Amino acid sequence: MTVHTDNSEQVLISGGGIGGLAAALGIAKAGYRVTVLEQADSFGEIGAGIQMGPNAFRALDRLGVGQRARDNAVLIDALVLMDGLSGQEVTRIPVKDAFRQRFGAPYAVAHRADMHLSLLEGCQQNPDVTLLNRQRVTDYKQDEYGVTVYTTSGDEFRGAALIGCDGLKSPIREKIVGDGAPRVSGHITYRAVLPIEQMPEDLRWNAATLWAGPKYHLVHYPLRGWELFNIVATFHSDRTTEGAGEEGSREEILERFSSLVPKARRILETPESWKLWVLCDREPVDNWTDGRVTLLGDAAHPTLQYFAQGACMAIEDAVCLADKLAEHPEALQAAFVDYQNDRMARTARIQLQSRLIGDYIYHPDGARRQLRNAVMAAKRPEDYYSDLQWLYGGGPGNSASEPWRLT
Repeated sequence: MTVHTDNSEQVLISGGGIGGLAAALGIAKAGYRVTVLEQADSFGEIGAGIQMGPNAFRALDRLGVGQRARDNAVLIDALVLMDGLSGQEVTRIPVKDAFRQRFGAPYAVAHRADMHLSLLEGCQQNPDVTLLNRQRVTDYKQDEYGVTVYTTSGDEFRGAALIGCDGLKSPIREKIVGDGAPRVSGHITYRAVLPIEQMPEDLRWNAATLWAGPKYHLVHYPLRGWELFNIVATFHSDRTTEGAGEEGSREEILERFSSLVPKARRILETPESWKLWVLCDREPVDNWTDGRVTLLGDAAHPTLQYFAQGACMAIEDAVCLADKLAEHPEALQAAFVDYQNDRMARTARIQLQSRLIGDYIYHPDGARRQLRNAVMAAKRPEDYYSDLQWLYGGGPGNSASEPWRLT
């Protein structure tokens, strides 16, 4: 066992994913030394595609890695909703010049590992950030002077504060909130990545495209300079156990999407292998801070994927937390409370509305499907921009982040 006692003024971060590295960059820029404790053998990300709204890019700009992130992404032209039963386009939201001008940043798609790399390189170039692997945090104790963190390696780390960025099953959250296992949503996602030459040529659209069907939907968009296409297929399931990154069944995915129009179904017939995730979230809570310890990202407010805002919210968290630490340099606990109070309502809205989107926009059938199509087809791009102002125009330091603003 090694006891690290000479760094009591540092801030410790549990978890080296997108949220943890964003927090490290932000906190270091606020004037603190930071040590990131990551349980894996190396710093990296699993999964494939990720969607990044303009609110995330503005936050990345604040962290100093915005251009690097843009260089690693594909700037798409539109968000497109297709009816999976008829094959008709329901609506299209352009996200080019007018969108970028309104929200001050682009909408883009990227490989999750590439977005993580943008943050990792920023941390590696910052002398105030230390990155340590094979350090899974299991517990902490705090006193009036600081926090002691314990890891499975037997090491102990001492710091002025601890930020739990350790995801859906965070042991730090369990100690603070104590709400047990995540909520299993009843939805399963299958993921695959196709080389560009295997993607049907007539569907190689520069868009984040969603085919909505009864209790299922399919998403596809380009990655890595158009070398790849990300494929995400989600459907309702009565499975009650959690699962992440397991092998999926080609037969199951084709059966679940049997009513999808042949044009889009061709995409699902192509991959030889799939990985599946059982989608989980948690109920919003009104406290995720314990003295010198607080939570960030999925550890604080895990959400379903339907707003495409999980990583975006974690990056926003990081900027907000850094701002509060800069405002309260001698009062970490006050900074954590301010951070939590600023972020709680916005992230709770994301959590709860993500559930509604899955049920009423992506997966309806019958009359609900007809109503969705009629309402969404009648909207102009400007209507969507106004509807989304609270989300894409919001974020740390922006009044549009007030979650009760509906327009």
